[in-house]
This record gives sequence, structure tokens and C-alpha cells, in this order.
Amino acid sequence: MALISGTSTSIQPDYDRKAELRAFDETKTGVKGLVDAGITEVPRIFHLPSPENLNSQQPELTLPTIDLQGIDNNPIRRKEVIEQMKDALESWGFFQLVNHGIPNNILEEMIKGVMDFYEQDTEVKKQWYTRDMSGKTRVIYNSNFDLYAAPVTNWRDTFYCTMAPNPPEPHELPPPCRDILLKYSEQVMKLGVSLLELMAEALGLNPNHLLDMGCADGLAVLGHYYPTCPQPELTIGASNHTDNSFITILLQDHMGGLKVFYQNQWTHVPPIPGVVVVNAGDFLQLITNDKFVSSQHKVVANKVGPRVSIASFFTTGNIQTEKVYGPITELLSNDNPAKYRGTTLKEYVDYYNAKGLDNTSALLHFKI
Repeated sequence: MALISGTSTSIQPDYDRKAELRAFDETKTGVKGLVDAGITEVPRIFHLPSPENLNSQQPELTLPTIDLQGIDNNPIRRKEVIEQMKDALESWGFFQLVNHGIPNNILEEMIKGVMDFYEQDTEVKKQWYTRDMSGKTRVIYNSNFDLYAAPVTNWRDTFYCTMAPNPPEPHELPPPCRDILLKYSEQVMKLGVSLLELMAEALGLNPNHLLDMGCADGLAVLGHYYPTCPQPELTIGASNHTDNSFITILLQDHMGGLKVFYQNQWTHVPPIPGVVVVNAGDFLQLITNDKFVSSQHKVVANKVGPRVSIASFFTTGNIQTEKVYGPITELLSNDNPAKYRGTTLKEYVDYYNAKGLDNTSALLHFKI
């Protein structure tokens, strides 16, 4: 099959990308399947238009770190954290979180559960492989949600579970990560609720404002797997993109590879044990009328691996709701009119998915 051979595709003038994508998809084994087959060259569907610069010459910036210790019983401490969060979300759109309340053993177990899912027997894993994004399937495992839309195929596989408002029955979840997914989601939901209260206060609103809008009504947990890559400079683990959520809580293993775009440069976010990374998604930027920013980020491919990360999206994009979201009225004024039209989360996510990760923000489509 031409797909396995990097050289044969690169010298063929009549390269048929669609056929290669289909051939790759039909294996139902993802990028891990290619690596397991022993490829030594990255197939052409994964090639970037120009090589990825893996060694940045610029001095590294450091992502803001926020410590939640004492926010529930010390009003002064809480006020400090709200200020720090406001600064981080207005500038970076990202921050790291310590003393977030999720026990370390649960974080470690979650990473292991995702790894165990991908390391199952191939034939067992194939039963979860699907491109049905309608919401009928409780667990979606595939490689590249935007495989047929994106200009570059990413060097990663993903499984996706909607964990709220209607969590799956335990038997609907893959056995290797069944128990921990339920435990971890419960903890993440608790943390997300606290963060959304702090964010509302950072906007000068009532602590319940974002919760009352439904920002914590839906939770999707994505388990990403980035296999080792023979030629990491030729491809990318995840193209630069913004998230289509209200907020995202990310847990990464010790491998590293996440980069955030800030002040015109890419900054590496080194993994720290016990720390989670939080970022604003497009929908938080939309409802705050650009006050909080949903920043571009990407994951580089790596010769050493695999890398595992777990992204928890606070979104109701997969839930059929007619609720229309627009910029929060209390944040608008004559000097700061609405910059976005109202939209449902479903309309937004459908547009985002159809567009694929193409280095542009889906928010532009909803600008007034």
C-alpha cells in the first residue's frame, strides 16, 4: 500500500490525497497502526507545507501559574487569585494550576487509563473506531476528527467521550479506562465549576453568572495519543488551533510537546507533575466579547514517545440545544459594542468541525 511508503508518494506527480486518506482511515488503526507496522518515513498525508522548527532560538516565556490554595476560606487570597486569573485570561488565555484539588493518584491513573486504551489489542480497539459525530455514539475513537477537511493530517489518535450532562453507563466505556474516566470526570467537573465562578468574578459579574448561562452543563473528555515519530520535523502532533469550548482543562504526561502562541512567539509548556493547564476556548472569548482570549496552541511531533494528554472540554456542542449565545450584555457599552452575532453551540461546533484545523480561528466566521 502506497500509504506505508513515504518515498513512493513523494515522487508521484499524480498523488491522490483523498485515496490515501481513505486507505489510512479504513485501517481503523490510526497513527499508532502505522508506527506498529514499522514505518521509517512519515507518509505524505502528514507532511507540513514547510518543516516544523523544533528548536526555537527565542528566549522562552513562562506560562502564568495560579495556586488555588485557601481560596474558599480566605477572602484576600480569593481576591488575589481572581486578579491573577483575569490577567492570565486577558493576555495568555492560558495558565497552569496548582493545588487544584484533584488527587495525584487520580491524575496518574487517568494517564495510565488512556495509555492502556491505546495499547489494547488492535482488533479489540477497532470496535470503538467511528466517524459518527451525531452524538448517538457514546465513545468516538478515530484519528483526526477533521481527517477529510484539514489540509494536514495530524500525528495523533483520539478518543472522545461525552461525560455530562448524561454520563455513559459504565458498560458503554472501554474497560481499560472505564472506572477512572468516571472518577476523573467527576473531579474535573467540580474543578471546572470553581474556575467558572472565579472567572465570572474576574469579569465583575455575580459568581454564578457563567454557570447560570450553562457553561458547565456539558463535559467532553478527549484522550489523545501521540505516537513516536520517525521524522518529527515533517509533521505536527496537533496543528495550531483554538478550542471550541468555554474552557478546557488539560492533563499532560511527562513527555511535553504543547506550545502556546503568545507575544508573537511559540512558548513551550513543560509538563509538571500534579499540575493541570487551563485555557479559555472560543466560546469564552465570544461571550466575553474578546475580554478573555482563546489562544492558538499546537503540539509538536516527537521522536521519543508516545505522549498522552487528556483534554476536558466544557461544552454542550454535542447536545441538541437551541440556546443562543452572544456577548454578555453586562460587559457591553457604547464604547464596547458586541463584536459577535448570537449562535448556538451546535452551529459553532458544526462549523468548526467542517472547517477543520487550518490555522485560522472559527470565531472570524461569527464576527459582526
